[in-house]
Amino acid sequence: MVKCQTIALTNGSLIWVSEYEFFEPSLTADDLPADGAPSMGTGRVGPMKKPSHPVALAPVTSPPHSVDGFVREFLHELNTDQGVALSRSSINDQYLALARTVRNYLMARWLETGRRYREENAKTVAYLSAEYLLGRQLGNALLATDLTEVARKALDGCGLNLTMLRSQEVEPGLGNGGLGRLAACFLDSLATMSVPCIGYGIRYEYGIFKQTFVDGRQVEQADTWLSLGMPWEFPHPEAAVQVNFGGSTEHYFDENGTERVRWLPAWNVMGVPYNYMVPGYQNGRVNTLRLWSATATKAFDLAIFNAGDYVEAVRSQTFAENITKVLYPEDSTPQGKELRLQQQYFFAACSLKNFIRDELGPNVDLHTLPDRVIFQLNDTHPVIAVPELVRILVDEHGWEFDDAWNTTKQCFAYTCHTLLPEALEVWPAELLSRLLPRHFEIICQINDTFLAQVRKAFPNDEARAQRMSIVTSGDHRQVRMAYLATVAGVKVNGVAELHSQLLRDKVLPDFSQLYPDRFTNVTNGVTPRRFIRLANPNLSTLITDAIGVGWLTDLERLQELEPYAEDPEFRSAFRKVKSANKQRLFDLLRVRDGIDLDGGHLLDVMVKRLHEYKRQSLKLLHIVTVYEQLITGKISPSEVTPRTYIFGAKAAPGYRIAKETIYLINQVAKKINSDPKVKGIMQVAFPANYNVMLAERLIPAADLSEQISLAGKEASGTGNMKFALNGALTIGTEDGANVEIRKLVGDEHFFLFGMREPEVEALISRGYTPHEYYEANQTLKAAIDLIASGHFSDGNKDAFTPIISNLLYEDRFLALADYQAYLDTQAKVSQYYLDEEAWTRSAILNVARCGFFSSDRAMRQYIEEIWGVRRVH
Repeated sequence: MVKCQTIALTNGSLIWVSEYEFFEPSLTADDLPADGAPSMGTGRVGPMKKPSHPVALAPVTSPPHSVDGFVREFLHELNTDQGVALSRSSINDQYLALARTVRNYLMARWLETGRRYREENAKTVAYLSAEYLLGRQLGNALLATDLTEVARKALDGCGLNLTMLRSQEVEPGLGNGGLGRLAACFLDSLATMSVPCIGYGIRYEYGIFKQTFVDGRQVEQADTWLSLGMPWEFPHPEAAVQVNFGGSTEHYFDENGTERVRWLPAWNVMGVPYNYMVPGYQNGRVNTLRLWSATATKAFDLAIFNAGDYVEAVRSQTFAENITKVLYPEDSTPQGKELRLQQQYFFAACSLKNFIRDELGPNVDLHTLPDRVIFQLNDTHPVIAVPELVRILVDEHGWEFDDAWNTTKQCFAYTCHTLLPEALEVWPAELLSRLLPRHFEIICQINDTFLAQVRKAFPNDEARAQRMSIVTSGDHRQVRMAYLATVAGVKVNGVAELHSQLLRDKVLPDFSQLYPDRFTNVTNGVTPRRFIRLANPNLSTLITDAIGVGWLTDLERLQELEPYAEDPEFRSAFRKVKSANKQRLFDLLRVRDGIDLDGGHLLDVMVKRLHEYKRQSLKLLHIVTVYEQLITGKISPSEVTPRTYIFGAKAAPGYRIAKETIYLINQVAKKINSDPKVKGIMQVAFPANYNVMLAERLIPAADLSEQISLAGKEASGTGNMKFALNGALTIGTEDGANVEIRKLVGDEHFFLFGMREPEVEALISRGYTPHEYYEANQTLKAAIDLIASGHFSDGNKDAFTPIISNLLYEDRFLALADYQAYLDTQAKVSQYYLDEEAWTRSAILNVARCGFFSSDRAMRQYIEEIWGVRRVH
C-alpha cells in the first residue's frame, strides 16, 4: 500500500490537496502476455514494450512536470478511473487515462482562473455560437501545458506510444466548417491573451454527421463521438436550467398596480451544462467552453411504464433529447424548421440564465450588466438571445421595457458571416409566435420602437421603414433575425475588408445609413498553435531555428523569414519539410481511406463545405478538361505538370445539387485513377469525412490552395489563411480574405483570376446565359460533353443530368463565365511549379507575409474596437 498526494500549485499558493491509498503491484514479465501486449478483452494491442519504470505508484516526491510524477498520475488514472491494471488495459483505457492525466495538470489553473475573474469582477466575453469545431483536444492540451515531451518519455517508460494514444481520440463533430473552427480559434486566442471568456454552445449528441461514400454517393451516418467516453468534459446536472416553450401569454397587474405580461408555457425541458477547459498557450490561464445538452423535466413516467406502455413512458425524454441530437437538423420540413428554432432558443436561454444566475452571483445590480458582459453573436443562430434578455429583465426582474431595451442594446455585438440572402435567417412569424409567444411580442415591441426611430430620422419615407422592419408585413409575416441583431448590437462587423464593405453597401445599406458608426470590419484569423505548431511541427522547428521563439504568440514576427526566401539552404530545407508533410499525408490516406497517391506531383487541394458558390464544379471542370485533352491527344503527357487533386467536403443532407456534385467528383476520380493513359500524370482523391484531424495533415502538405468562390459571395474564409501560413500558393478570385492575402503576399505570389464583384453584378444585371458560354468555348464544351456522354458513369448518359442542366441553364454562381480565366491561370500555375526555386521562394514569402491572419490579432481588434474588455493578468 502506498499513500499518495496530488498537489496543485498556482503562483506558489496551494490550491488543493488530496490523499489516497492505492495498491498496485509492480509489473513483472508474468503480467504481460506472451506477445508483450496488454489484454483488451476482445482483442490485443501490441506490440508493447516492457516498462522501464516500475509501475507501482510512488509516493509524491517528484515535481509535477517530472517524468516520474507523470507516470504516477497516469497509473493512478488508469487504475482508479478505468479500473484496470496497465497489463489488462485497452488502448481506449490508456487514452482515457492519459487524457485525464493531462487534464488534471490543467485543473488548478482552471479553478484559479475562475477565481481571479470573479475576484476582479472582470467584464467577460460570452461567445454565443451554434458551432465549435474543436478538433482533438489531447495534443492541444499537451502543448498548452508544455507536457508533450514529459508525456512521451513517461509513456515510453510504461511501454506505450504517445502517437498511438493520440490517434485514438475521436474529435467532436460540433461544427460544419469555417464558422465552428473560427469560434474554436477565437476561444484559444482569448485564453492565450488572458481575456475572460465563456464560450456557449450545444453539445450535439451526434454532431454534424459522419460522411461515408457508397458507390460514390454521400451517405450520412451518426457521428458517435461520445461512444467511447469524453474525458475533456465535466457535466453539472445540479446547474441545469429550465427552458420553456409554447403556450400563451396573459396580462396581469402586479402588487404595485403595474400592468405586466406573464408567459404561460405549454412544455419545458432542462438544459444540462457540460464544461470544457480552454487552455491558453503556456500562460497558466484556462477559460471555459460550456455546452448544453437537453433532457426532459420528467424523464420517466413509472406509472405509464407499469401499465405496459413502455414507449410512452419515455416519450418526454426522447422528445427533449431531440433538441440536441444533431447539428443543423434537415429543415426542408416544418418539423425540421421548428426543431432548429428550438435548438437556437434552447442554448440562448440556457446561456443567458447561466451567466446571470451563476457567473454574476445573486446580488448583482443588473443595471451594471453592460459593464460585466458582452454577448457576442456568432452569426444569426443565437440572435433569439436578444428578446430573451429583454424578457428576463422585464418579466423576471420587473423592469420597464424601455430600461430593459436600453440595457440590452449595450450587451450584444453581432458578427455577420455571410452575404447570401438565404443564410440571413428569417423565421415565419407563425412559427415563432407559436413556439415562443412572449418573445414574438417582445420582438414586435422592439420593432415598433425601432421603426419610430427610423421614421424620425427619415420622415416621409415609409418605403424605407418597411424595408427595415424586423417583422415583415403581409399574409406570411417573417422575422428577420439579421435585422434584429443589427438593431440590438453595439457593433456589427463583417469578417474581411470586402465582406464588410458589401455588408454595408449591399446587404444592410439602410442600416448603415442609420447607424454609420455601428459597422466595422474584423478580418478573421486562425490560431497558429493548432494550425502551424501542432499541424506542421517540422515547419515550426524550421521557423524557430531561423527567427527564435515567441512567434507563436506574435505571428507578425513571421516577416523576419523574408530574407530567408533568398537563402538556397533555407529553401532546400523548406522543400524537405513540404516533402515530409506530403509523405505523412499519403501514409494517413493509405491507412484511413485506402487511397494510394504518387509522390512528386503538384498537390492541388480544395477543401471546404460543398456549396454552389464555392464552385467545386469549376475545379472539376478544370480536371475534366485536362483529362479530356490528354485522352484525345490534344496535348501530350510531356506538356502536363503532374498533379494530384484532393477534395474534401460535406454536403448538407437536403442539398441535392451539392450531393450530386460529390457523386460526380467521385466518379471522375474513379475513372481517371484507373485510366492507364493518364497514369503518373494526374490523380484525383476525395477522402470521406473531412474534419480537423485530416485538415491538420492535408493543409501542411498542399502546394496549391483553391479559393475560387464567385467574387462577392465568400465572407472571408479561413482555410485560405491556413494554407498560406503553411506554404501553399493560392489560386483565387477577388473574394473574401483572398483580397487581403493577395495584398500582403504580392501579386507575383498569388494566382488571381476571374471577375471582380462589380463585374459580377454587371453581368447578372445584363442577363447571364450560361449556355452561351458553353456554345462559344469549344474546350468547355468538350469537357461538359464528356461528362454528359456517360464516360464517367459506365455509359449511363443520364447519370449526371442534374449537374449538366444546372451548369447550362442556371449556374447561379457563374462558373462557366469564369471558366476560361481559371483555365488560363491554371496554365500559369503549372509553368511556375516547374521552377522549383521560384516556387519555393513564393511559398516562403506566403508564410512570412501572412502573420496578420492570426486569431490573436483578430481578438485584439474585437477587444479594442467592440467589446471593451481587458486582460486579467
